[in-house]
Amino acid sequence: MRALARRVTAAILTLTTLLAYAPQPAHARRAPGAEAPIAWRPCPGDATVQCGTIRVPVDWSAPSGPRLDIALARSPATDQATRVGTLLVNPGGPGVSAANLVLDHDYFGTDVRRRFDIVGVDPRGAGRSAPILCDQALVDRKPAPLFTTEAQFRQAGEYNRRLAADCASRSGAVYRHADSISVVHDMEAVRTALGEQRISFYGASYGSLLGLLYAERHPDRLRALVLDSVMDHSAGVDAFLTQTADAVQAAFDQFVAWCARDTMCVLRGRDIKLIWAELMRRATAGKLVDPYDPPARIGAWELISAAFSAFYDPQWYSFAYYLKDAYEPQPAPVPAAGSPVLESADLTPHSFGAVMCQDWWLPVDGFTAYQGRMRALAVRAPQMLASPLALRALGGCLGREAPVNPQRPIPPVPGPVLVVNSRYDPATAYVWAQQVTRQLGPAARLLTYQGWGHVAYTHSPCVSGAVDRYLIGLTMPASGASCPAIEPKPFGVG
Repeated sequence: MRALARRVTAAILTLTTLLAYAPQPAHARRAPGAEAPIAWRPCPGDATVQCGTIRVPVDWSAPSGPRLDIALARSPATDQATRVGTLLVNPGGPGVSAANLVLDHDYFGTDVRRRFDIVGVDPRGAGRSAPILCDQALVDRKPAPLFTTEAQFRQAGEYNRRLAADCASRSGAVYRHADSISVVHDMEAVRTALGEQRISFYGASYGSLLGLLYAERHPDRLRALVLDSVMDHSAGVDAFLTQTADAVQAAFDQFVAWCARDTMCVLRGRDIKLIWAELMRRATAGKLVDPYDPPARIGAWELISAAFSAFYDPQWYSFAYYLKDAYEPQPAPVPAAGSPVLESADLTPHSFGAVMCQDWWLPVDGFTAYQGRMRALAVRAPQMLASPLALRALGGCLGREAPVNPQRPIPPVPGPVLVVNSRYDPATAYVWAQQVTRQLGPAARLLTYQGWGHVAYTHSPCVSGAVDRYLIGLTMPASGASCPAIEPKPFGVG
């Protein structure tokens, strides 16, 4: 249970082309401002993986200006005789370490690890690549983006400006150059430094945006592209809010339907929507006790965030217990006296706002317009109200400067791209995968996982098998192909 509670924040921060091109010159073009080659060394704690850095400009429009170190990790192909090439990977976030994904030897299948050098590049501002740092106490005071008064709405913008100034003062110039276009320039510099004419790329969740932008700028440098759980960077503020609200509400409805059919659901036979309505009433009134940290209270924002987090895997069994324990609380233990809470002066990595608010333009014309949007969203999503991920992006970008990389459709691509998405993904709406596939043109193909959860590769052997076959042999699944849903199992059941 406590694992579910701990994953809430992480999940919201928790939220991601081409084959057979004309032959390239024998020498690789060096990206302006990049340095090479990469000096590889064994990674601390895992000598089978190599770690390295590459120096790139902080501002790619000024290649002779200040520079920063981009960290990367490489897991060499285990069968160099049959090596296909280099597979760059990014697990999303934004701000999740791609180097750590490479250190996870269980993520990709054996055949992919055998045939590819798998390379993870920590995006600038995150992981080990000049991470953006902010005051922990200030980050902890971030307002919940379910604003009920004009004062709260105004104060959120003021808070965002104060947080941005704090993070920028502690992190330097990288703070204003953490957008995904800059990361794509870094990726191209890595490709050059590796001496690869073309690379393959797997991007999950927010990492899919990096794949799309790289394909837009360097289509001749991509051998293969997999977009797993897709961000649609053409979605304006209204589509961004409504389509994500539809997705998270559908995930809630699927949880209710599962509980009605699974005999191990602790709420089976009970009216979950009625229970949820009562919990939301208590949360809104400030009377809902956190079942995992009594007598602390949780509000409506924390409650819908807990649901959103639970739908990622999904963790339906645990979430049913969470709702039951919150609805029927046990007597709270008496807290120990004499333990003052001290405000921390520590720093914490916090790149979400810097990246999201440079990549997305989510304008809201005042509190009245915000209220109107929230009322419309509540009609579409009567239990969830809105997507916590979308609200966090919208609320976190209030009062900030206009983005340098705002939304726009990605143009069609000349070669095949494999798009995969869960039908009931709570974070990246299935409709986004459909829309992106159409934008990319007839060369793109969508593989649908008919089940639940975020990042389809990790949820279905059918999906991972199709992705692996495409990466290794460039074999695309049939048009309209899908993989069957796999019912979630309780924790500890194989």
